[in-house]
Amino acid sequence: MRPTREIELETKKISKLVWNYALPAIVGTMVNATYNIVDRVFIGQGVGALAISGLAVTFPVMNLTAALGMLVGAGASSRISINLGKKDPERAEKILGNSFLLTILLNVVFITLLMVFLEPILMAFGASEETYPYARDYLQIILPGNIFVTMTYSFNSMMRASGYPQKAMYTMLIGAALNIILDPIFIFVFGMGIAGVAWATIISMFIGMLFVMHHFTRKTTTLRLRKKNMRFEKDILIAIVSIGLSPFFMQVAASGVAVLMNTSLKNYGGDLAIGAYGILMSLLMLITMFVIGLNQGLQPIIGYNYGAEIYERVKATFYYGIKIASIVTTLGFLFGVFFPRLFAQAFTSDLQLLDLAENAMRISILAFPLVGFQVVISGYFQSIGQAKKSIILSLSRQLIFLIPSIIILPRMFGLDGVWAATPVSDFLASLLAFTFFIRQRKVLKQLISKQRY
Repeated sequence: MRPTREIELETKKISKLVWNYALPAIVGTMVNATYNIVDRVFIGQGVGALAISGLAVTFPVMNLTAALGMLVGAGASSRISINLGKKDPERAEKILGNSFLLTILLNVVFITLLMVFLEPILMAFGASEETYPYARDYLQIILPGNIFVTMTYSFNSMMRASGYPQKAMYTMLIGAALNIILDPIFIFVFGMGIAGVAWATIISMFIGMLFVMHHFTRKTTTLRLRKKNMRFEKDILIAIVSIGLSPFFMQVAASGVAVLMNTSLKNYGGDLAIGAYGILMSLLMLITMFVIGLNQGLQPIIGYNYGAEIYERVKATFYYGIKIASIVTTLGFLFGVFFPRLFAQAFTSDLQLLDLAENAMRISILAFPLVGFQVVISGYFQSIGQAKKSIILSLSRQLIFLIPSIIILPRMFGLDGVWAATPVSDFLASLLAFTFFIRQRKVLKQLISKQRY
């Protein structure tokens, strides 16, 4: 007898199916955003304006660690969905076992290198004598515990891909709730400052990891983490990495962009401009994570039906995702244009920082309605196993267009030019995504026509 989850993926109404999978994924990604935003709120209100700038200096490092999780988690999740669609759960379990080992190996090597060269890295990433102590105190705690963070997010994604979206959501909520409770205790009660925020995050993620790994060791789950599958297999590693490279490169590019942003902001606006960037990124992350969560919810539906050759459902899911993502980013744009100061006041009462953040938001969010469309197009190609197209689209926004914009525009418009680089790159990346969309629409139409006739 076929599992109920497989039958639902092939037959359930697309809009209901998307929300069944996307809502838990959205909660998961929004929880991720909440971790960072709550940390910044408590740091800004409890430690000071320069502490926000110090935390912003760590963005490139945190993006690099997140890239490791994306490389394994996103790649494995996509392959798991496709193999379940092909009715091959044994290979899906091998992917799970290889992912476990690969996650541990990458984290041990990468985190060791970061810890050894932490000071020169942070100074190169935009730290000053005033902000370096905050960034150092935070990362010295966060980096060694990053294995818990990566395990939680990567295997949470695999949990969702194997048919447990609600359980994945609850697992992330547990960690988020604990983090929100611990942050004020460590900062205001124990007076631990920015180090307290780091400890709150690590403890919360460790608890989340225990819940996730417990799921994959139970006998009643669809896929189990088995000892026999915990050995590297070349073809499986290639399968994971080939798909995971797209979000991996996107995160690495985001890290490079963050470095360039920090150094440009330091040159054209000083330490507080970097703090304004931290506040701006909180708003952009909140909205973008919603769209990424939606993408993660679309992925198992598109991947399964593509593997099962049910192309009508692939098309319907794809189009529905574009519509919802575009609505969300448009709403985010309206909020950023009309209420930027209200949002910034949650992080600081420093008038200079508030002015900088307000201006940053109004300029940076100008092309944001287009971002949802671009992200879903990139995620679609990842879901169907076309890694090259997904990589190109992922890199276009963060690397191909944004980096030249950051280099060129500030020379013409100063600090406003740094902020303007984001909407310029968003617009150009969306134009590129539109050309891919037109071609893929024709491909889907042809595949559906062949099945009909």
